Amino acid sequence: MNTRLTRVLASVTFLLAVVCGVAFVGTGVTHMLDDGAVCVQTDFWRNASLGEGLPIGKGVEASSSATRLCQNSPSVGQRAADLGGELPWLLFGSLALLLFARLLKAVQLHGPFTDMVSRRLSVLGWFVTLGTPVTGFIVGWSQSWLVGSMSPVAGSGATVSGPQELVLAGLAAVIMGKIMREGVRMREDLEGTI
Repeated sequence: MNTRLTRVLASVTFLLAVVCGVAFVGTGVTHMLDDGAVCVQTDFWRNASLGEGLPIGKGVEASSSATRLCQNSPSVGQRAADLGGELPWLLFGSLALLLFARLLKAVQLHGPFTDMVSRRLSVLGWFVTLGTPVTGFIVGWSQSWLVGSMSPVAGSGATVSGPQELVLAGLAAVIMGKIMREGVRMREDLEGTI
């Protein structure tokens, strides 16, 4: 394997992980210090119009299609719930990129077919497999809570949002890690007998 290319990919991936981490912190700080309105999309009233007297909270404005609610003077909880739609995916992406950079670094230092690489591939796979639905649930729950805080009638159970197809990629990485680990063990056994 081309070690220069692997080194460049590891460095770029690590840099992207750092950028996502800085974006996570920056978004959290600037959003909590912002004093503007908090808005959320909802499909609860997608067939309604404002002329029907929709039950919305005090200080909440609804778009003409009643699918976008905005709280002009949000509470700290509403502002935090609004962050729940952005920050979990930034944190997830940053950590996944960091794990991937560690995997590439192991490939660069030890070669692709080693026990360390297979373990790091499995760790990345399990992180993506379990982290994707957890992150999607956190995002769905915070958005649902935010809608419910603006209109008690529209608050529904949490949904899982985001690219849940990543679970399949994570499972594929776990399986490949196990296959690689078995191959490493077989190679070590073969080297021991020769």
